[in-house]
Amino acid sequence: MSQTLTIYHIDAFTPRLHGGNPAAVMPLRGWLPDAQLLALAAENNLSETAFLVAAGDSEPGADFLLRWFTPAAEVDLCGHATLASAWVLFEHGGWATPQIRFATRSGILIAERASEGGIALDFPERPSQAAEPPAALLEGLGRPPALTRVGVNWIAIYDSQAEVAALQPDFRRLAELGEHGVIATAPGDEVDVVSRYFVPSYGIDEDPVTGSAHCDLAPYWCERLGREAFSARQISARGGELDVRRDAASGRVRLRGDCVLYMQGQVMPLGTAAG
Repeated sequence: MSQTLTIYHIDAFTPRLHGGNPAAVMPLRGWLPDAQLLALAAENNLSETAFLVAAGDSEPGADFLLRWFTPAAEVDLCGHATLASAWVLFEHGGWATPQIRFATRSGILIAERASEGGIALDFPERPSQAAEPPAALLEGLGRPPALTRVGVNWIAIYDSQAEVAALQPDFRRLAELGEHGVIATAPGDEVDVVSRYFVPSYGIDEDPVTGSAHCDLAPYWCERLGREAFSARQISARGGELDVRRDAASGRVRLRGDCVLYMQGQVMPLGTAAG
């Protein structure tokens, strides 16, 4: 049976319209076939589309089931689309309690209204280790970093914000790194840490603002800075800001940011062709 779906287009990790990272949020009454979810994400053509289903009794301890799709694939963790999903539930979904628990591929993720404003996400940290850079990384970035690390993503660490801003990547070479994205990062001029994130193998040359990448950055930068928290800015063309706090004992990272509604609409009744 076909259904008409509501869609929200949210600019996440920004207080400004046309800034941050746009995400589509699509609440569902039940799961559609994976092929249809991917077709919707491809049609939306944003870095991520988040699909939400009320958990009911299917997932104890969770309020909603949450999945994220790029235009090319499903992903295991996405910060900005989780932030956008929580914002939609708080502002348009009638969610009255200050906390939402999402069941995801990365376990239970918690979003809550932050006392200092915006929404805070509780995510798992993703550690990395020092590693020699492969040729595809060096040639893809076009400018050698001072240090390189690898974990879920490659992390290329530069000495200055200007070096990160000046990168003109060869995305075809970076795509040869396969499932690894590339985070280019440095000390910031006006914030503690700046970064850019490239993930061409998932159909995204440069992601505007990436919450999950800061799960990789948090362990490194908190240890390097000698403190538990730092201010961050992703210096893509759109740009976006977030506050990062690491709890080393629990292996968790708190990401706080704002959202702005760009558009709300209806997707026409779905047929069966995509499924």
